[in-house]
Amino acid sequence: MLGPPTAKVMAEHLGLHTVGDLLHHYPRRYEERGQLTHLADLPMDEHVTVVAMVADARLHTFASSKAPRGKGQRLEVTITDGSGRLQLVFFGNGVHKPHKELLPGTRAMFAGKVSVFNRRLQLAHPAYELLRGDSEETVETWAGALIPIYPATAKLESWKIGKAIQTVLPSAQEAVDPLPDTLREGRGLVALPEALLKIHRPHTKADIEDARSRLKWDEAFVLQVALARRRFADAQLPAVARRPGPDGLLTAFDARLPFTLTEGQQKVSKEIFDDLATEHPMHRLLQGEVGSGKTMVALRAMLAVVDAGGQAAMLAPTEVLAQQHHRSIVEMMGELAEGGMLGGAEQATKVVLLTGSMGAAARRQALLDLVTGEAGIVIGTHALIEDKVQFHDLGLVVVDEQHRFGVEQRDALRGKGKQPPHLLVMTATPIPRTVAMTVFGDLETSVLDQLPAGRSPIASHVVPAADKPHFLARTWERVREEVGNGHQAYVVCPRIGDEEDDPKKAGKKKSPEDEAEKRPPLAVLDVADHLAKGPLQGLKVEVLHGRMHPDDKDAVMRRFAAGETDVLVATTVIEVGVNVPNATAMVIMDADRFGVSQLHQLRGRVGRGSAAGLCLLVTEMPEASAARQRLNAVAATVDGFELSRIDLEQRREGDVLGQAQSGARTSLRMLAVIEDEEIIAEAREEAMTVVEADPELQHLPGLRTALDALLDEEREQYLEKG
Repeated sequence: MLGPPTAKVMAEHLGLHTVGDLLHHYPRRYEERGQLTHLADLPMDEHVTVVAMVADARLHTFASSKAPRGKGQRLEVTITDGSGRLQLVFFGNGVHKPHKELLPGTRAMFAGKVSVFNRRLQLAHPAYELLRGDSEETVETWAGALIPIYPATAKLESWKIGKAIQTVLPSAQEAVDPLPDTLREGRGLVALPEALLKIHRPHTKADIEDARSRLKWDEAFVLQVALARRRFADAQLPAVARRPGPDGLLTAFDARLPFTLTEGQQKVSKEIFDDLATEHPMHRLLQGEVGSGKTMVALRAMLAVVDAGGQAAMLAPTEVLAQQHHRSIVEMMGELAEGGMLGGAEQATKVVLLTGSMGAAARRQALLDLVTGEAGIVIGTHALIEDKVQFHDLGLVVVDEQHRFGVEQRDALRGKGKQPPHLLVMTATPIPRTVAMTVFGDLETSVLDQLPAGRSPIASHVVPAADKPHFLARTWERVREEVGNGHQAYVVCPRIGDEEDDPKKAGKKKSPEDEAEKRPPLAVLDVADHLAKGPLQGLKVEVLHGRMHPDDKDAVMRRFAAGETDVLVATTVIEVGVNVPNATAMVIMDADRFGVSQLHQLRGRVGRGSAAGLCLLVTEMPEASAARQRLNAVAATVDGFELSRIDLEQRREGDVLGQAQSGARTSLRMLAVIEDEEIIAEAREEAMTVVEADPELQHLPGLRTALDALLDEEREQYLEKG
């Protein structure tokens, strides 16, 4: 079908291996022949395809080291689309062909990477394809007035991909339709072969709409069937029902609480206790803002299970976090955590910590306490899933921050109990409802949306360091004021600063514009040094980052928590779980280098006490940039759910669907999780009906094929992540 070189580029750069992959490589957008891309809106550093007309072309000669006698040639072509102009440059021997072909008035498609030269946008050596519009071949290729523009790479231009797709389009007739006929007809969706034809060779905008709504349904439905089958299989599993006794550990714990639970905590606790009391495993996702009291809810669930004679395990993504959870849970439980020790209460149990870096003796003791059932609660990292770890009777697993925890790990844990344990997954990343339905579709969801009483408001402001340098000076004054009032502050930076510089990168010379755009992100070590010697001189400044030895990290955190340190300059290691109520200010350097939800998480570290919090987002990005708008959004609201929507709209879905770690493309090509909320919700209903009627999908061969393809892709991604 296609030559091997083309096929190789497609496989390596676009992940396209089969004719099917190619047919599902949908156009990113369509250009109308009479209408041109807005050159004014081109993104920097991206590979773009534009349709435009040549306004003028000039050939310059110049002297250079290669052509000392003024023989160097440079062709400058200006193209226009009515909204803006763009400079194209060709050098050396590359000037002859375009000089002949790109005459003023010619229309063509141009593809290349947008760069800035002398403050103007330009494409250097773009590939181009003339649009003559008369010869047979081009008329056929550009059937209709809509030109599909495909996601392309520097190695393979959009129109080459288009030609390849036109070659394989006839085989779309054989595409197996995954949608059951009744569903398709009931919803008035076109058949799959027709949808593929219309998406790649539309004659009208209506064609594109028909094709899109059909292909979106495919994606939503197949994904929801996969999830429905997983839920169905889970519901068939047996589990031990865990009901807490009347005067056990839980009652004793609640009696000790110095405050009452919020209404939200009570409601969510009830949902969890109801699940724990059933004979098949709970699979619940607990969403709640940083500080909404998720740990408290999870702890009470763990105590309920211990009461009922089982054991509970809590898994944290990092050692630092596991240690923190351990410390705070032991504190909350007091003598109830001292089972088997003098001074322990009679209902008490033992709470053990299990991490990879523990000493051998401590580890042996912890493992022993788990096997004998002495320890009712264990808190640890993924080291808990290792083969060596044996439980007496594992009843509940609580996972903190699910998105770092795949289905495989869940299965490994299941094998630890005599019967599958109940599962509670906690996340502080607010997830819009539809995403919860797609990503965590195999879990039931509970949401904690009130903040506990006594939390203070956080004021956030953007500090435009480049436009208004005096704002930055004022930032450091504010930090001094907070410290002067007896409080503490965080300064967060994107990098540590002791990285080896990459010799490959150092060699390249950059233009000054590049330098400003691409200067390396500010580093903890440099910033701490600068602050201690300059704006924050006289204050006690310490650093914290992920490459420090765990003991040193702990020591730094303890000093900060004890109030001995005024300012902590850190990387995002503080994003999760650090709780210092006396810290009231946070300055985030190069805030534009962080994602929206990350900024929101970081900000949740201040204002945890009775004094109001302040978060300053320092950036050098210009007013009009997308990065600035993102920061303005974060400054404008403290509602995590609102921000998660904004975040998604900006980043689309790749990330939420578990790609944050693997960087692989999302299996959603057409579906936008936010916009297509209705489709997802309806597809979920339909999928449940289908799976309940025919769990093995025996009567729907097309759907099974599509499902296998989706699951293979997922499986590959899990393996990549592993």
